[in-house]
Amino acid sequence: MVPDELLRHLDEREQDAHAEADRLRAAIAELSARLEEAEQVVSRLRLTRQTLLEIAGRQDEQDRPGAGGSGEPLPPAYQEILAVLARTEGGLRAKDLCRALDVGDQPRHVEGMRAKLKRLVGRGILTEPEPGLFTTNRNKS
Repeated sequence: MVPDELLRHLDEREQDAHAEADRLRAAIAELSARLEEAEQVVSRLRLTRQTLLEIAGRQDEQDRPGAGGSGEPLPPAYQEILAVLARTEGGLRAKDLCRALDVGDQPRHVEGMRAKLKRLVGRGILTEPEPGLFTTNRNKS
């Protein structure tokens, strides 16, 4: 027979663990929202830069390294992402890519993957035809 005091102690620990999990979920949700807002700002700033350069007739500056153009070679992790997407019809979501690349599908991995995908969208290598769905830009050589 299990002592009542031990069962009470286990109940308290379980409640504490549930409360901590709830706090962590709330923090993740807040950070995810802040990340999305920051990515939107980056996207708008890139678009503004591109528009200004087009208006000024300085299109060539978009392609210089560090400006978000195609002047920089892609790191191996990004090349792996592109290889998986190239074999996929209809595109994939960040969590699907995490699973395909066997990097884990915990929220931190999914958010990291989403950030990489958004960077590739910003460089014009990928497209996001609907929120969260990423496909290769077939027009990109």
